[in-house]
Amino acid sequence: MEMPIVNRCQAEACAYNRNQGCHALAITVGDRRHARCDTFFTDSVKGGDPGGTGRVGACKMADCRHNDQFECQAPGITVGAGENGADCLTYDPVYQTA
Repeated sequence: MEMPIVNRCQAEACAYNRNQGCHALAITVGDRRHARCDTFFTDSVKGGDPGGTGRVGACKMADCRHNDQFECQAPGITVGAGENGADCLTYDPVYQTA
């Protein structure tokens, strides 16, 4: 299984973000209720591999149509600004609430 790439990250305040690219080796998405990027944090120092591209290591959003046994099966994801940091904008719940 190949981990999906983070195609773009719009959470520019994240310590792993450089020029809208994620440079964490792998991120974790979700807290079972919200599709947030659990790897997001701010710091004055940038981290990660500047030559690498972030990937999705785990996803806790079992209700997402891209999720199979807590592994993301999307070809790639986009992360963007959320309420408290960054969210997976590719999250697509199987069951929509009315």
